[in-house]
Amino acid sequence: MLDRPESGERSLLLHIGLGRPCYPDEIEEFRALALSAGAILIAEVSARRERPHPRFLIGSGKVEQLREQIEHEQIELVLVNRALTPSQERNLEQALKTRVLDRNGLILDIFAQRAQSFEGKLQVELAQLQHLSTRLIRGWTHLERQKGGIGLRGPGETQLETDRRLVGHRIKRLRSRLASVDAQREQGRRTRRRAGLSTVALVGYTNAGKSSLFNAVTGAAVGAKDQLFATLDPTVRRVSLQGAGPVLLVDTVGFVRDLPHELVAAFRATLTETREASLLVHVVDASDPHHQDRQRQVEQVLDEIGAGDVPRIQAFNKIDILDRPPGLEADASGRPSRIWVSAASGAGLDLLCAAIAEHCAGERFRGRVRLAACQSRMRAQLFALNAVRAEEFDERGGWVLDLDVSADRFRQLCADEGVAPELEQTT
Repeated sequence: MLDRPESGERSLLLHIGLGRPCYPDEIEEFRALALSAGAILIAEVSARRERPHPRFLIGSGKVEQLREQIEHEQIELVLVNRALTPSQERNLEQALKTRVLDRNGLILDIFAQRAQSFEGKLQVELAQLQHLSTRLIRGWTHLERQKGGIGLRGPGETQLETDRRLVGHRIKRLRSRLASVDAQREQGRRTRRRAGLSTVALVGYTNAGKSSLFNAVTGAAVGAKDQLFATLDPTVRRVSLQGAGPVLLVDTVGFVRDLPHELVAAFRATLTETREASLLVHVVDASDPHHQDRQRQVEQVLDEIGAGDVPRIQAFNKIDILDRPPGLEADASGRPSRIWVSAASGAGLDLLCAAIAEHCAGERFRGRVRLAACQSRMRAQLFALNAVRAEEFDERGGWVLDLDVSADRFRQLCADEGVAPELEQTT
């Protein structure tokens, strides 16, 4: 097998259309993936076949053409915009005499560069090993016992079995460690459920502006760059919304067309935050001419990870590029379903926060509550929930509060504090 340089190789992009030409948006996205991985783009070649060649995926004539171009332009890496079988990848490397990486391997490499947290690194390593396990080849052919002769008898093919066994053991250990991390996450989720906190997850196609929107709403400083998979590790922030109290906003990893199954499986623990969220905010790049196709790709991944039934609203971002005013659209029941916003300019953020609050609030209690002086703890809790619209002192040293709060949260708070405050329901 050829040596594997780390990054910055002089690269050739090979776009292959099967039964059709390569679409411009596919070419553009693959080019962006290559740049995100740090590749130096030297050349791009497009090829079309009615059916894949079993040995090379492309025809032998195209392989010879590529070999001459690679030699002439000193190409160090060929990136193929298709998933290759292990034998196709190996055959291409041998024929082209340079390193070949398919689309899945390229995405895995980007994830390996971006993982920062302990859990993220474990997940990426697991995905890489699962991908590698199908691509192990005989690297010890000088020990094959078929050669025969004195001094040439040795373990031979068992070296491949040893490599597979070592990879299998490592995969087993990684899964065990990730299970422990997931157990810790589940404990945190139980704590949040007991506290009655709603979780809102930002999901969407990579580079749709999720992190920028997350920063604009929460005031956080999550890294937001104009590149694919700029954010890998999920970030959670607590934010108070008028009418809903505190909610947890989660910034998740972006999705992409044909996301490798190894990544979906490895990141299932992290994606649990998406699956168990109270609400999904599907962030869409409104300026992208292919945003409808991107939306379908995201919906497909959400169904795959079991989040297809989670309530959601769509946030069409980057309206500043379109020079479109902010706006809100409601569904048949009158609840907000689409919001047009700009994370860059802040336009429409108030509409987005109001829509999230309405979805998370559920049944509301709006009324006046009398609290005695000994119930100051409950008063503090209500202020922490941002539920108090007005406050007055009464003649007995207590307080009269005008509230707007989730009915379920208010009942739970009364039960937790062991009090039954005097109240009067209003509209």
